Amino acid sequence: MTSTIKTVRGMHDTLPDASPTWQFLEQTVSQTLTGYGYQQIRMPVVEKTELFERSLGETTDIVSKEMYTFTDKNGEMLTLRPEGTASCVRAGLEHGLFQTPALRLWYTGPMFRHERPQKGRLREFHQFGVECYGLSGPDIDAEIIAMSARIWKQLGLNSLELHLNSLGSNEARKHYRQVLVDYFQSHRDRLDDESINRLDKNPLRILDSKNPEMQELVRLAPSMSESLDAESADHFAMLQQQLDAVNIRYTINTRLVRGLDYYNRTVFEWITNELGAQGTVCGGGRYDGLVEKFGGPATPAIGFGMGIERLVSLLENRPEARIDHTPHIYFIVASANAMPTALALSEQIRDELPKIRLVMHCGGGSFKSQFKKADKSGADLALIIGDNELVQQRVGLKPLRTDTGQTDVSWTDLTATLRQIFSR
Repeated sequence: MTSTIKTVRGMHDTLPDASPTWQFLEQTVSQTLTGYGYQQIRMPVVEKTELFERSLGETTDIVSKEMYTFTDKNGEMLTLRPEGTASCVRAGLEHGLFQTPALRLWYTGPMFRHERPQKGRLREFHQFGVECYGLSGPDIDAEIIAMSARIWKQLGLNSLELHLNSLGSNEARKHYRQVLVDYFQSHRDRLDDESINRLDKNPLRILDSKNPEMQELVRLAPSMSESLDAESADHFAMLQQQLDAVNIRYTINTRLVRGLDYYNRTVFEWITNELGAQGTVCGGGRYDGLVEKFGGPATPAIGFGMGIERLVSLLENRPEARIDHTPHIYFIVASANAMPTALALSEQIRDELPKIRLVMHCGGGSFKSQFKKADKSGADLALIIGDNELVQQRVGLKPLRTDTGQTDVSWTDLTATLRQIFSR
């Protein structure tokens, strides 16, 4: 007996009943981003492994433990993308996009990380990514955060909290790194195995430890604000003034570091308490040195990524957060002879009334069984055509959600009648 093939662990199907929420989310976000002047870019799912090793840092958990990497038939090391920013920078350099003074881009699609699957954390997950290149001031930081806040407003999400921090310049971050190493080294006997591993590789990630036994030690660790350079401190202060001006509430979280090596200055996260441990639904910040790291010109940059699965989890029980796929009309074809005419009339309706959702019955069956399917479809109206209607060149109209009796209309008047019915 042949065994059933199932999905790979940590990778899920999105079934038809869940798709309307995804579509509502995708449509809302893309419209909001377009309204701010952002243009979509599409990058390949597979990139050269070196791209992520260089951008993310070989010591990060993503590169050292989580990437899906393989050797292709040409002997080249390739990786399923674990995030989108590195690909966006690669595409910008390859196609000369950074010559634009203020380049605003967005993208969406699947990312891949070999993590332990749990609610809100899958091995294949989907993101919206937003990137702006060429602007260094706190005004673009404020606008990009305001744009994310507007997305929550458009989606009807009111439970998200903004956490904000500054990592300072790359030089300040290096100094702070050494301060942390000295501090945690002096308490090495209190570190768990994960933190000991991070101590030499990426000590800032210790601040993000979820181990309850580490929280007191983390709380007493030196703050980044004590190592912040003057220019970054001014940048951060002006960012806060501009967020205050547009009434965006935030919490200064000096332990917020983000998980990737390329961040500097502004970092932020939008967090909810409705999803348990996986509460971050959006995170980002500045990465001013990343383009230069790949051999490009010095280019300031800021962006964020939004987890689509986590946002869908917040939206899935809200009926308003769905694109309605219920048909307006179900076309019952009571005679095989009438099928060509029914098909022609259906296409005429779609041509002249493109917003009408119409399902035409296919596959035959009795009039009674077709009527049951029409009712089950949720449609408001059934169109009926059989041998009699074919001779008379008319179509029956039967409301399905009221007790109104059936009427009929000529083929020539059909679309005008439907337009009147569905404009009420």
